[in-house]
Amino acid sequence: MNKQRILSVDIFRGLTIAFMILVNTPGTWSHVYPPLEHAPWHGITPTDLIFPFFLFIVGTSIVLAYKNKRQYIDHRLYLKIIKRSFKIILIGLLLAAFTYKFPFIKDLSHLRLPGVLQRIGLVFLVVATFFVAVKDWRWYVLLSVVLLGGYWYGMTQIKIDGQKPQLTKTHNLASVIDRKILTEKHMWRHYEAQGYVQGDYDPEGLFSTLPAMATAFLGIFLGLILMDPRMSPYAKTILFVLTGIVLFLLGWWWSRYFPLNKRLWTSSYVLYTGGLAYLTFAAIYFVVDVLNYKKWAEIFKYLGMNAIAIFTLSVFITKSFYLLHMPGSKSTIHGWLYHHLFADYLGNTEFSSMLYALSVVVFYIFVAWWLYRKKIFIKV
Repeated sequence: MNKQRILSVDIFRGLTIAFMILVNTPGTWSHVYPPLEHAPWHGITPTDLIFPFFLFIVGTSIVLAYKNKRQYIDHRLYLKIIKRSFKIILIGLLLAAFTYKFPFIKDLSHLRLPGVLQRIGLVFLVVATFFVAVKDWRWYVLLSVVLLGGYWYGMTQIKIDGQKPQLTKTHNLASVIDRKILTEKHMWRHYEAQGYVQGDYDPEGLFSTLPAMATAFLGIFLGLILMDPRMSPYAKTILFVLTGIVLFLLGWWWSRYFPLNKRLWTSSYVLYTGGLAYLTFAAIYFVVDVLNYKKWAEIFKYLGMNAIAIFTLSVFITKSFYLLHMPGSKSTIHGWLYHHLFADYLGNTEFSSMLYALSVVVFYIFVAWWLYRKKIFIKV
């Protein structure tokens, strides 16, 4: 285990993973508290903060992992980045393709290609490569401005079929690009009021991954501050707070012209959530690494030190529980557990649904704790 780990980074990452599992595994999707759901389109809920927070801390982790190694750069470091990115993307594709029916792989002609892990892999590939290759932080600022400004221009100024973009689910440049490159059969299948819709947009599509890279670059800047030996912990905390306030206000102002939208990963959304990520990290850093109050956060440290592995395991088990049925029953494992442990006693309500999700989070905390006790740290 690396003795140079910064505890607040592991805790931030672990908290993010805990909330990812919480919102992904309700007892029933028919009864979910509104804050635990994504905004239907424009707008933002607490759930819409989770994925950008994770990409943000990916950027910070890149600095911690590669800042010293890039001083003696050779092709092997780039190969390691490429291999890690490929493994993350491959895991995402395998999870999407897996089924329990022989030959255990879905029909690839309708396999959804984008996904959460796929986006993490692509963002890591580009941002880590750029960080290793370019040492002047001002280039990171320039690239972030280009990504966010270029995305805003493309999404709001480039006409679609002769008309100005409306930023609806189908009438926006990101969805048009995804439909042309991925084709509808390889995009997100989602439920609308009229039933399931196949591939009119994808929340983890290709074009919207570009501003997601800027989210990771915001985490890069935080990592550079963390590793600056010239600054005191108090000065770092103040700088985190000031940066967070500025980014939050800029995102809020920009949202009047380019709405906050997680599914489109709008530029205002990047700044808004990036500001909140800075403020959240500042609070954790101050309490844990400055004031040295650590015990309360131990459970999240366990999750943070095996983040991708725990998230992958949770996705695999959740998918399995939805696919497999209890012996001699028409109920899936998920449905049987939810009803027999919660809904049958407390009613089929938002409260029961949330309790089920919380119990799932507790289970993975124990798994992460066991891995930590056994000194098993799974690097993807």
